[in-house]
Amino acid sequence: MTGARPDEAGLVLLSALYFFFILSAYYVIRPIREEMAVAGGVENIPWLFTGTLIGMLLVHPIFAAVVSRWTRRRFVTLTYRFFMLNLVIYYVLLSLVPEGVASVWVGRTFFVWISVFNLFVVSVFWSFMTDIFRERQSRRLFGLIGVGGTVGGIVGSSITAFLVGFLSPATLLLFSVLLLEGAVVCLKALDSRCATLPVAAESPERGGAPGEVIGGSALEGIRRVLASPYLLGIGAFMLLFTIGSTFLYNIQADIVSRTFATAAERTSVFARIDLSVNLLTLGTQLFLTGRLLKWFGVRLTIGILPVISIVGFLALGLAPVFAVFVVFQVLRRAGNFALAVPTREVLYTVLPRRDKYKAKNFNDLFVYRAGDQIGVWSFAGLRALGLGSSALAFSMVPLAGLWLVISLWLGKKQAELAEGGVNQAEAAPAG
Repeated sequence: MTGARPDEAGLVLLSALYFFFILSAYYVIRPIREEMAVAGGVENIPWLFTGTLIGMLLVHPIFAAVVSRWTRRRFVTLTYRFFMLNLVIYYVLLSLVPEGVASVWVGRTFFVWISVFNLFVVSVFWSFMTDIFRERQSRRLFGLIGVGGTVGGIVGSSITAFLVGFLSPATLLLFSVLLLEGAVVCLKALDSRCATLPVAAESPERGGAPGEVIGGSALEGIRRVLASPYLLGIGAFMLLFTIGSTFLYNIQADIVSRTFATAAERTSVFARIDLSVNLLTLGTQLFLTGRLLKWFGVRLTIGILPVISIVGFLALGLAPVFAVFVVFQVLRRAGNFALAVPTREVLYTVLPRRDKYKAKNFNDLFVYRAGDQIGVWSFAGLRALGLGSSALAFSMVPLAGLWLVISLWLGKKQAELAEGGVNQAEAAPAG
């Protein structure tokens, strides 16, 4: 019923638990970030996204250099421990800095840091998954593994939604520290288990032993993306998704700031939206994701979210009100987590190992945040020209159409690469 075979059950459970800890850690602090963005002024959001892109530019080469020199167990552990230390620092700052201009600037840096943190820890998680699971396994199991992240999102959202009235935002950060340590424990257990399982023995060009150093240079991921139409296509997929998300995010900030007066109300609304997204995502992952990938393959499944976006932006353009926004936001984010993310990660399973960590990290971080920049400044420019929420929503419809075309091409190309890998494996002489 789950799609996992008996010999895969332990690996899948550990992977799901790993994802549980990652997303629960993020969703504890996500509503705090959203409130800080609104408190710092809706008009300043474009600058927050600019700061985030700069952060990505600084972090990616450092991460790629670490990947080149250390084993995956060591560099992934270091990544999470680094973010845990940052959370402790922000706990101290948020506890000690009084309300006023200084606290607003702490909030702004926190927004930038959380935006980097979110993409980084999730990207590293999925890089690890594409490294230990083969392509056919990924189509069966990635949706199931995603359930762990969805449950983690529900738990994290619930912690903040129900405790924000009793505990300070600074105190809530400590929950994330503990949850990230749980992710490190799962990572180490998975890495040790993979060393003894057949799933780790992928073909030399696709995978590698757990203790193997990936090698290469710090800028290799960028070069490999620019040299590959397939990787560029994945980058375009990420870019168009992010532009649409950024427009929707800015419309959200505008609608929510007009609808709810206090910080506590806004934080609670953001947390409850997150909770609704995760509940819908959970149901989809349990009952639909694996079946859709089996019935329709990667090509059609990856096109579902662009279709949702076309319809949703049309509806929001016709009626730019809070109720329509919430329905569209919940459907779009749930569709992303339950369908687009696992399907997008399948795209990387047919690529060499270096692409899974370096090229993927570049697409997931820099290209994603570049889309933020294009989206947020385009939104600001169009708003300055006098366009309202309705016209801004309509402007995203043709972009979503282009996104759909690229998605269908990527699905077709992935099937060709997967078939080529199978043919090569079948043609190889017995060892």
